Amino acid sequence: MDLNNLVKAAIFTATAIALGFIFMLIPNVEFISVTVFLSGLTLGSGFGAMIGGTSMFIYSAFNPLGSGLIFLPLLFGQVIAMSLIGIFGALTSKVLLNVSFKLSIPIAGTIGFISAICYDGLMTISYPISAGYNWEETITYAISGLIFTAMHVVSNTLIFSIVVPGYLHRISQ
Repeated sequence: MDLNNLVKAAIFTATAIALGFIFMLIPNVEFISVTVFLSGLTLGSGFGAMIGGTSMFIYSAFNPLGSGLIFLPLLFGQVIAMSLIGIFGALTSKVLLNVSFKLSIPIAGTIGFISAICYDGLMTISYPISAGYNWEETITYAISGLIFTAMHVVSNTLIFSIVVPGYLHRISQ
């Protein structure tokens, strides 16, 4: 393990956690996903998964609005979902690093859209199933949260569309 990459991982982790706490009062607008995605894009899938899992665990476990330690299946779902976003960053790095700035905007937005859908989908399924809901109750639960899911998907799409191309432009100089 290269010390330089370890320091970068620590910086990405601290940034993701800090941004999580800064924006926690704005429903479904978060910068943890894009930070974790960029960590995977920059450092590879192993670091991306580690940074995603660690960041989400610390943010969720110590969240003053409600600790994830109260409901462990949901916390584990959050950690797994964010780890997958870090891996997704590594998997898409070859594409994003080899396209023009203008083309990177819609690609990054699409990646943000997919990341939010995957994260919210896993959260929507992990809570009701672990709480013992049947299929009809799980569907009702999912439908009742569609507005919040839509807000998160739209905000994540916009955030990725702005942040990822700017980051790529910055690291290419």
